[in-house]
Amino acid sequence: MEEVSDRHALGGGGMETKEPASPQEPPSPPPPPSPPSPSTPENPGLPTLEQPSEAHARQLLLEEWRPPRGSLELPPGLTWKLLFLRRPLYRNLLRSPNPEGINIYEPAPPTGPTQQPLDTLGNFHGWYIKTEKLLHNLSWTVKQQCVNLLAEGLWEELLDDEQPDITVMDWYEDSRLDVCVYELHVWLLAADRHTVIAQHHVAPRTSRRGSPGCWIQVSHVFRQYGPGVRFVHFLHKTKNRREPGGLRRTRVTDSSVSVQFRE
Repeated sequence: MEEVSDRHALGGGGMETKEPASPQEPPSPPPPPSPPSPSTPENPGLPTLEQPSEAHARQLLLEEWRPPRGSLELPPGLTWKLLFLRRPLYRNLLRSPNPEGINIYEPAPPTGPTQQPLDTLGNFHGWYIKTEKLLHNLSWTVKQQCVNLLAEGLWEELLDDEQPDITVMDWYEDSRLDVCVYELHVWLLAADRHTVIAQHHVAPRTSRRGSPGCWIQVSHVFRQYGPGVRFVHFLHKTKNRREPGGLRRTRVTDSSVSVQFRE
């Protein structure tokens, strides 16, 4: 497995980055998809546990989260019991992060070209999917989500004053269908969902090290991004190639957006 570092970034914000390798301007965010309704973390098949008291929930979460100042002030209407239920920190806020059920600890399972639409190959709930056609029988599959941080249980004072880290991570298959088979674009947006407060863009090139089909990790941490962040727009692209038998795809898995305190 190989990790892509910030030296591949096309543009960024919210933390120190090196100068991009090319003068390409960072892309503007596309029209944001509507975030799905927030849902509480599910524990299928497990019995319902007794909820802790307000004081006990506060103690448990402070021990688990370890905020820099040792405590957190909650705004009116927000309780520790509700936070204990929602768990907005240290949780993947993306829907269906592994749509095809692929294990990154094993090589990408062999697959040939297929005629089946992508949305029939797994659970893509929460993703907005489109195709961008390119030359020479190539195309991009574009998948995106827009995460509403407040709807997920975070609150304005936390985001503006504490500015916890916002971490994005992804794993893509080294399919070698082209020199570049993957792109990641992330925007931190204000409440109007158009004003960009920070952004990160990466388009790694194939190194051709190791065996084809290995998984490559891409990650970025937004720090000290400034007040006003309310949405995270996550978009990744994976390269396809049209062959006589159908479409041969580059697969991606274990996508994540999470918020956590700096260690």
